[in-house]
Amino acid sequence: MKKSSIIRSVALGALLAAGAIAAPANAQDSVYFANNAYRTGPFSGSGIPIGDGMRDYINMINERDGGVNGVKVVYEECETGYDTKKSIECYEQAKSKNTIVYSPWSTGATLAAIPRAHVDKIPILSMAYGLSASADGTNFPWVFIPPFTYWDGASLMVKHMAAELGGMDKLKGKKLGLIHLDAPFGKEPIPVLENLAKKYGFEVKLYPVAAADMQNQGSLWLSIRRDRPDYLYNQGWGAMNPTAVKEAIKNNFPIGKLVGVWWAGGDDDARAGGPEAKGYKSLNLNAAGQNFPVIQDILKHVVEKGKSTTPKEKVGENLYNRGVYNSMLVVEA
Repeated sequence: MKKSSIIRSVALGALLAAGAIAAPANAQDSVYFANNAYRTGPFSGSGIPIGDGMRDYINMINERDGGVNGVKVVYEECETGYDTKKSIECYEQAKSKNTIVYSPWSTGATLAAIPRAHVDKIPILSMAYGLSASADGTNFPWVFIPPFTYWDGASLMVKHMAAELGGMDKLKGKKLGLIHLDAPFGKEPIPVLENLAKKYGFEVKLYPVAAADMQNQGSLWLSIRRDRPDYLYNQGWGAMNPTAVKEAIKNNFPIGKLVGVWWAGGDDDARAGGPEAKGYKSLNLNAAGQNFPVIQDILKHVVEKGKSTTPKEKVGENLYNRGVYNSMLVVEA
């Protein structure tokens, strides 16, 4: 982790502590935590497990510990369907209820909230998403983006490609394709990839995917077959990801050379390709599985008591644990 990320994580803890951990001194019975969600629409395949993990962790803290220092955490979702206009309504609702932190859960929603939060002095937690430049706390004091940005992800992808090829000097003359959602989220890696391409002599090919075409990528993959990139980086989300895996297999693209951003690493993303998807990779920022004390506590205090809608076998999957991690930053920072 970069030094700046460590510093900003500490700053996040200090900010949230002012609202949550210090709450008993103000004789509060509860603190309010607002979270944008998308359990409906084409992004729901990713939004549901993340939302489940976030909610179950908060429920576990309330059930196991009675809240934070005896203060219950009131967790509320506002359904956006991944729509930026709806997210603005959700922000205003969160503001009216004095949320201790606002989780936009899309880059578009984050961009819309940044100027508002600066005026309202509401911390924005955009965990590994949102505006990469907001990692600079000098210019964005109310935005927190641990532990990585999309610029970091683009750099990691290039380093991974170089490592497999035998060194940074081996990048010269190679071709990297970027499959990306045609939205602010999808475009975030482009400037970094283009700058690194100039520095190391490789070519970047862009393959934008409109939200309406996430499950209809046939023409895009015709272009990929024509261009014959050496590697593909998928800056995808929702239904776009399993479709990309299936299309890679269908078009005989080497599955081991298709790498997803951390939001393209859900269990269902790879499942879509069946056995032939073995070898598909994604960047990641959390561990998966149930063999962790926090996950065991969620199972014990929430799932097994019937206080969760998450199927037991889904607890511990990658995006579920990502949601747990997000809520953990809010509660335990």
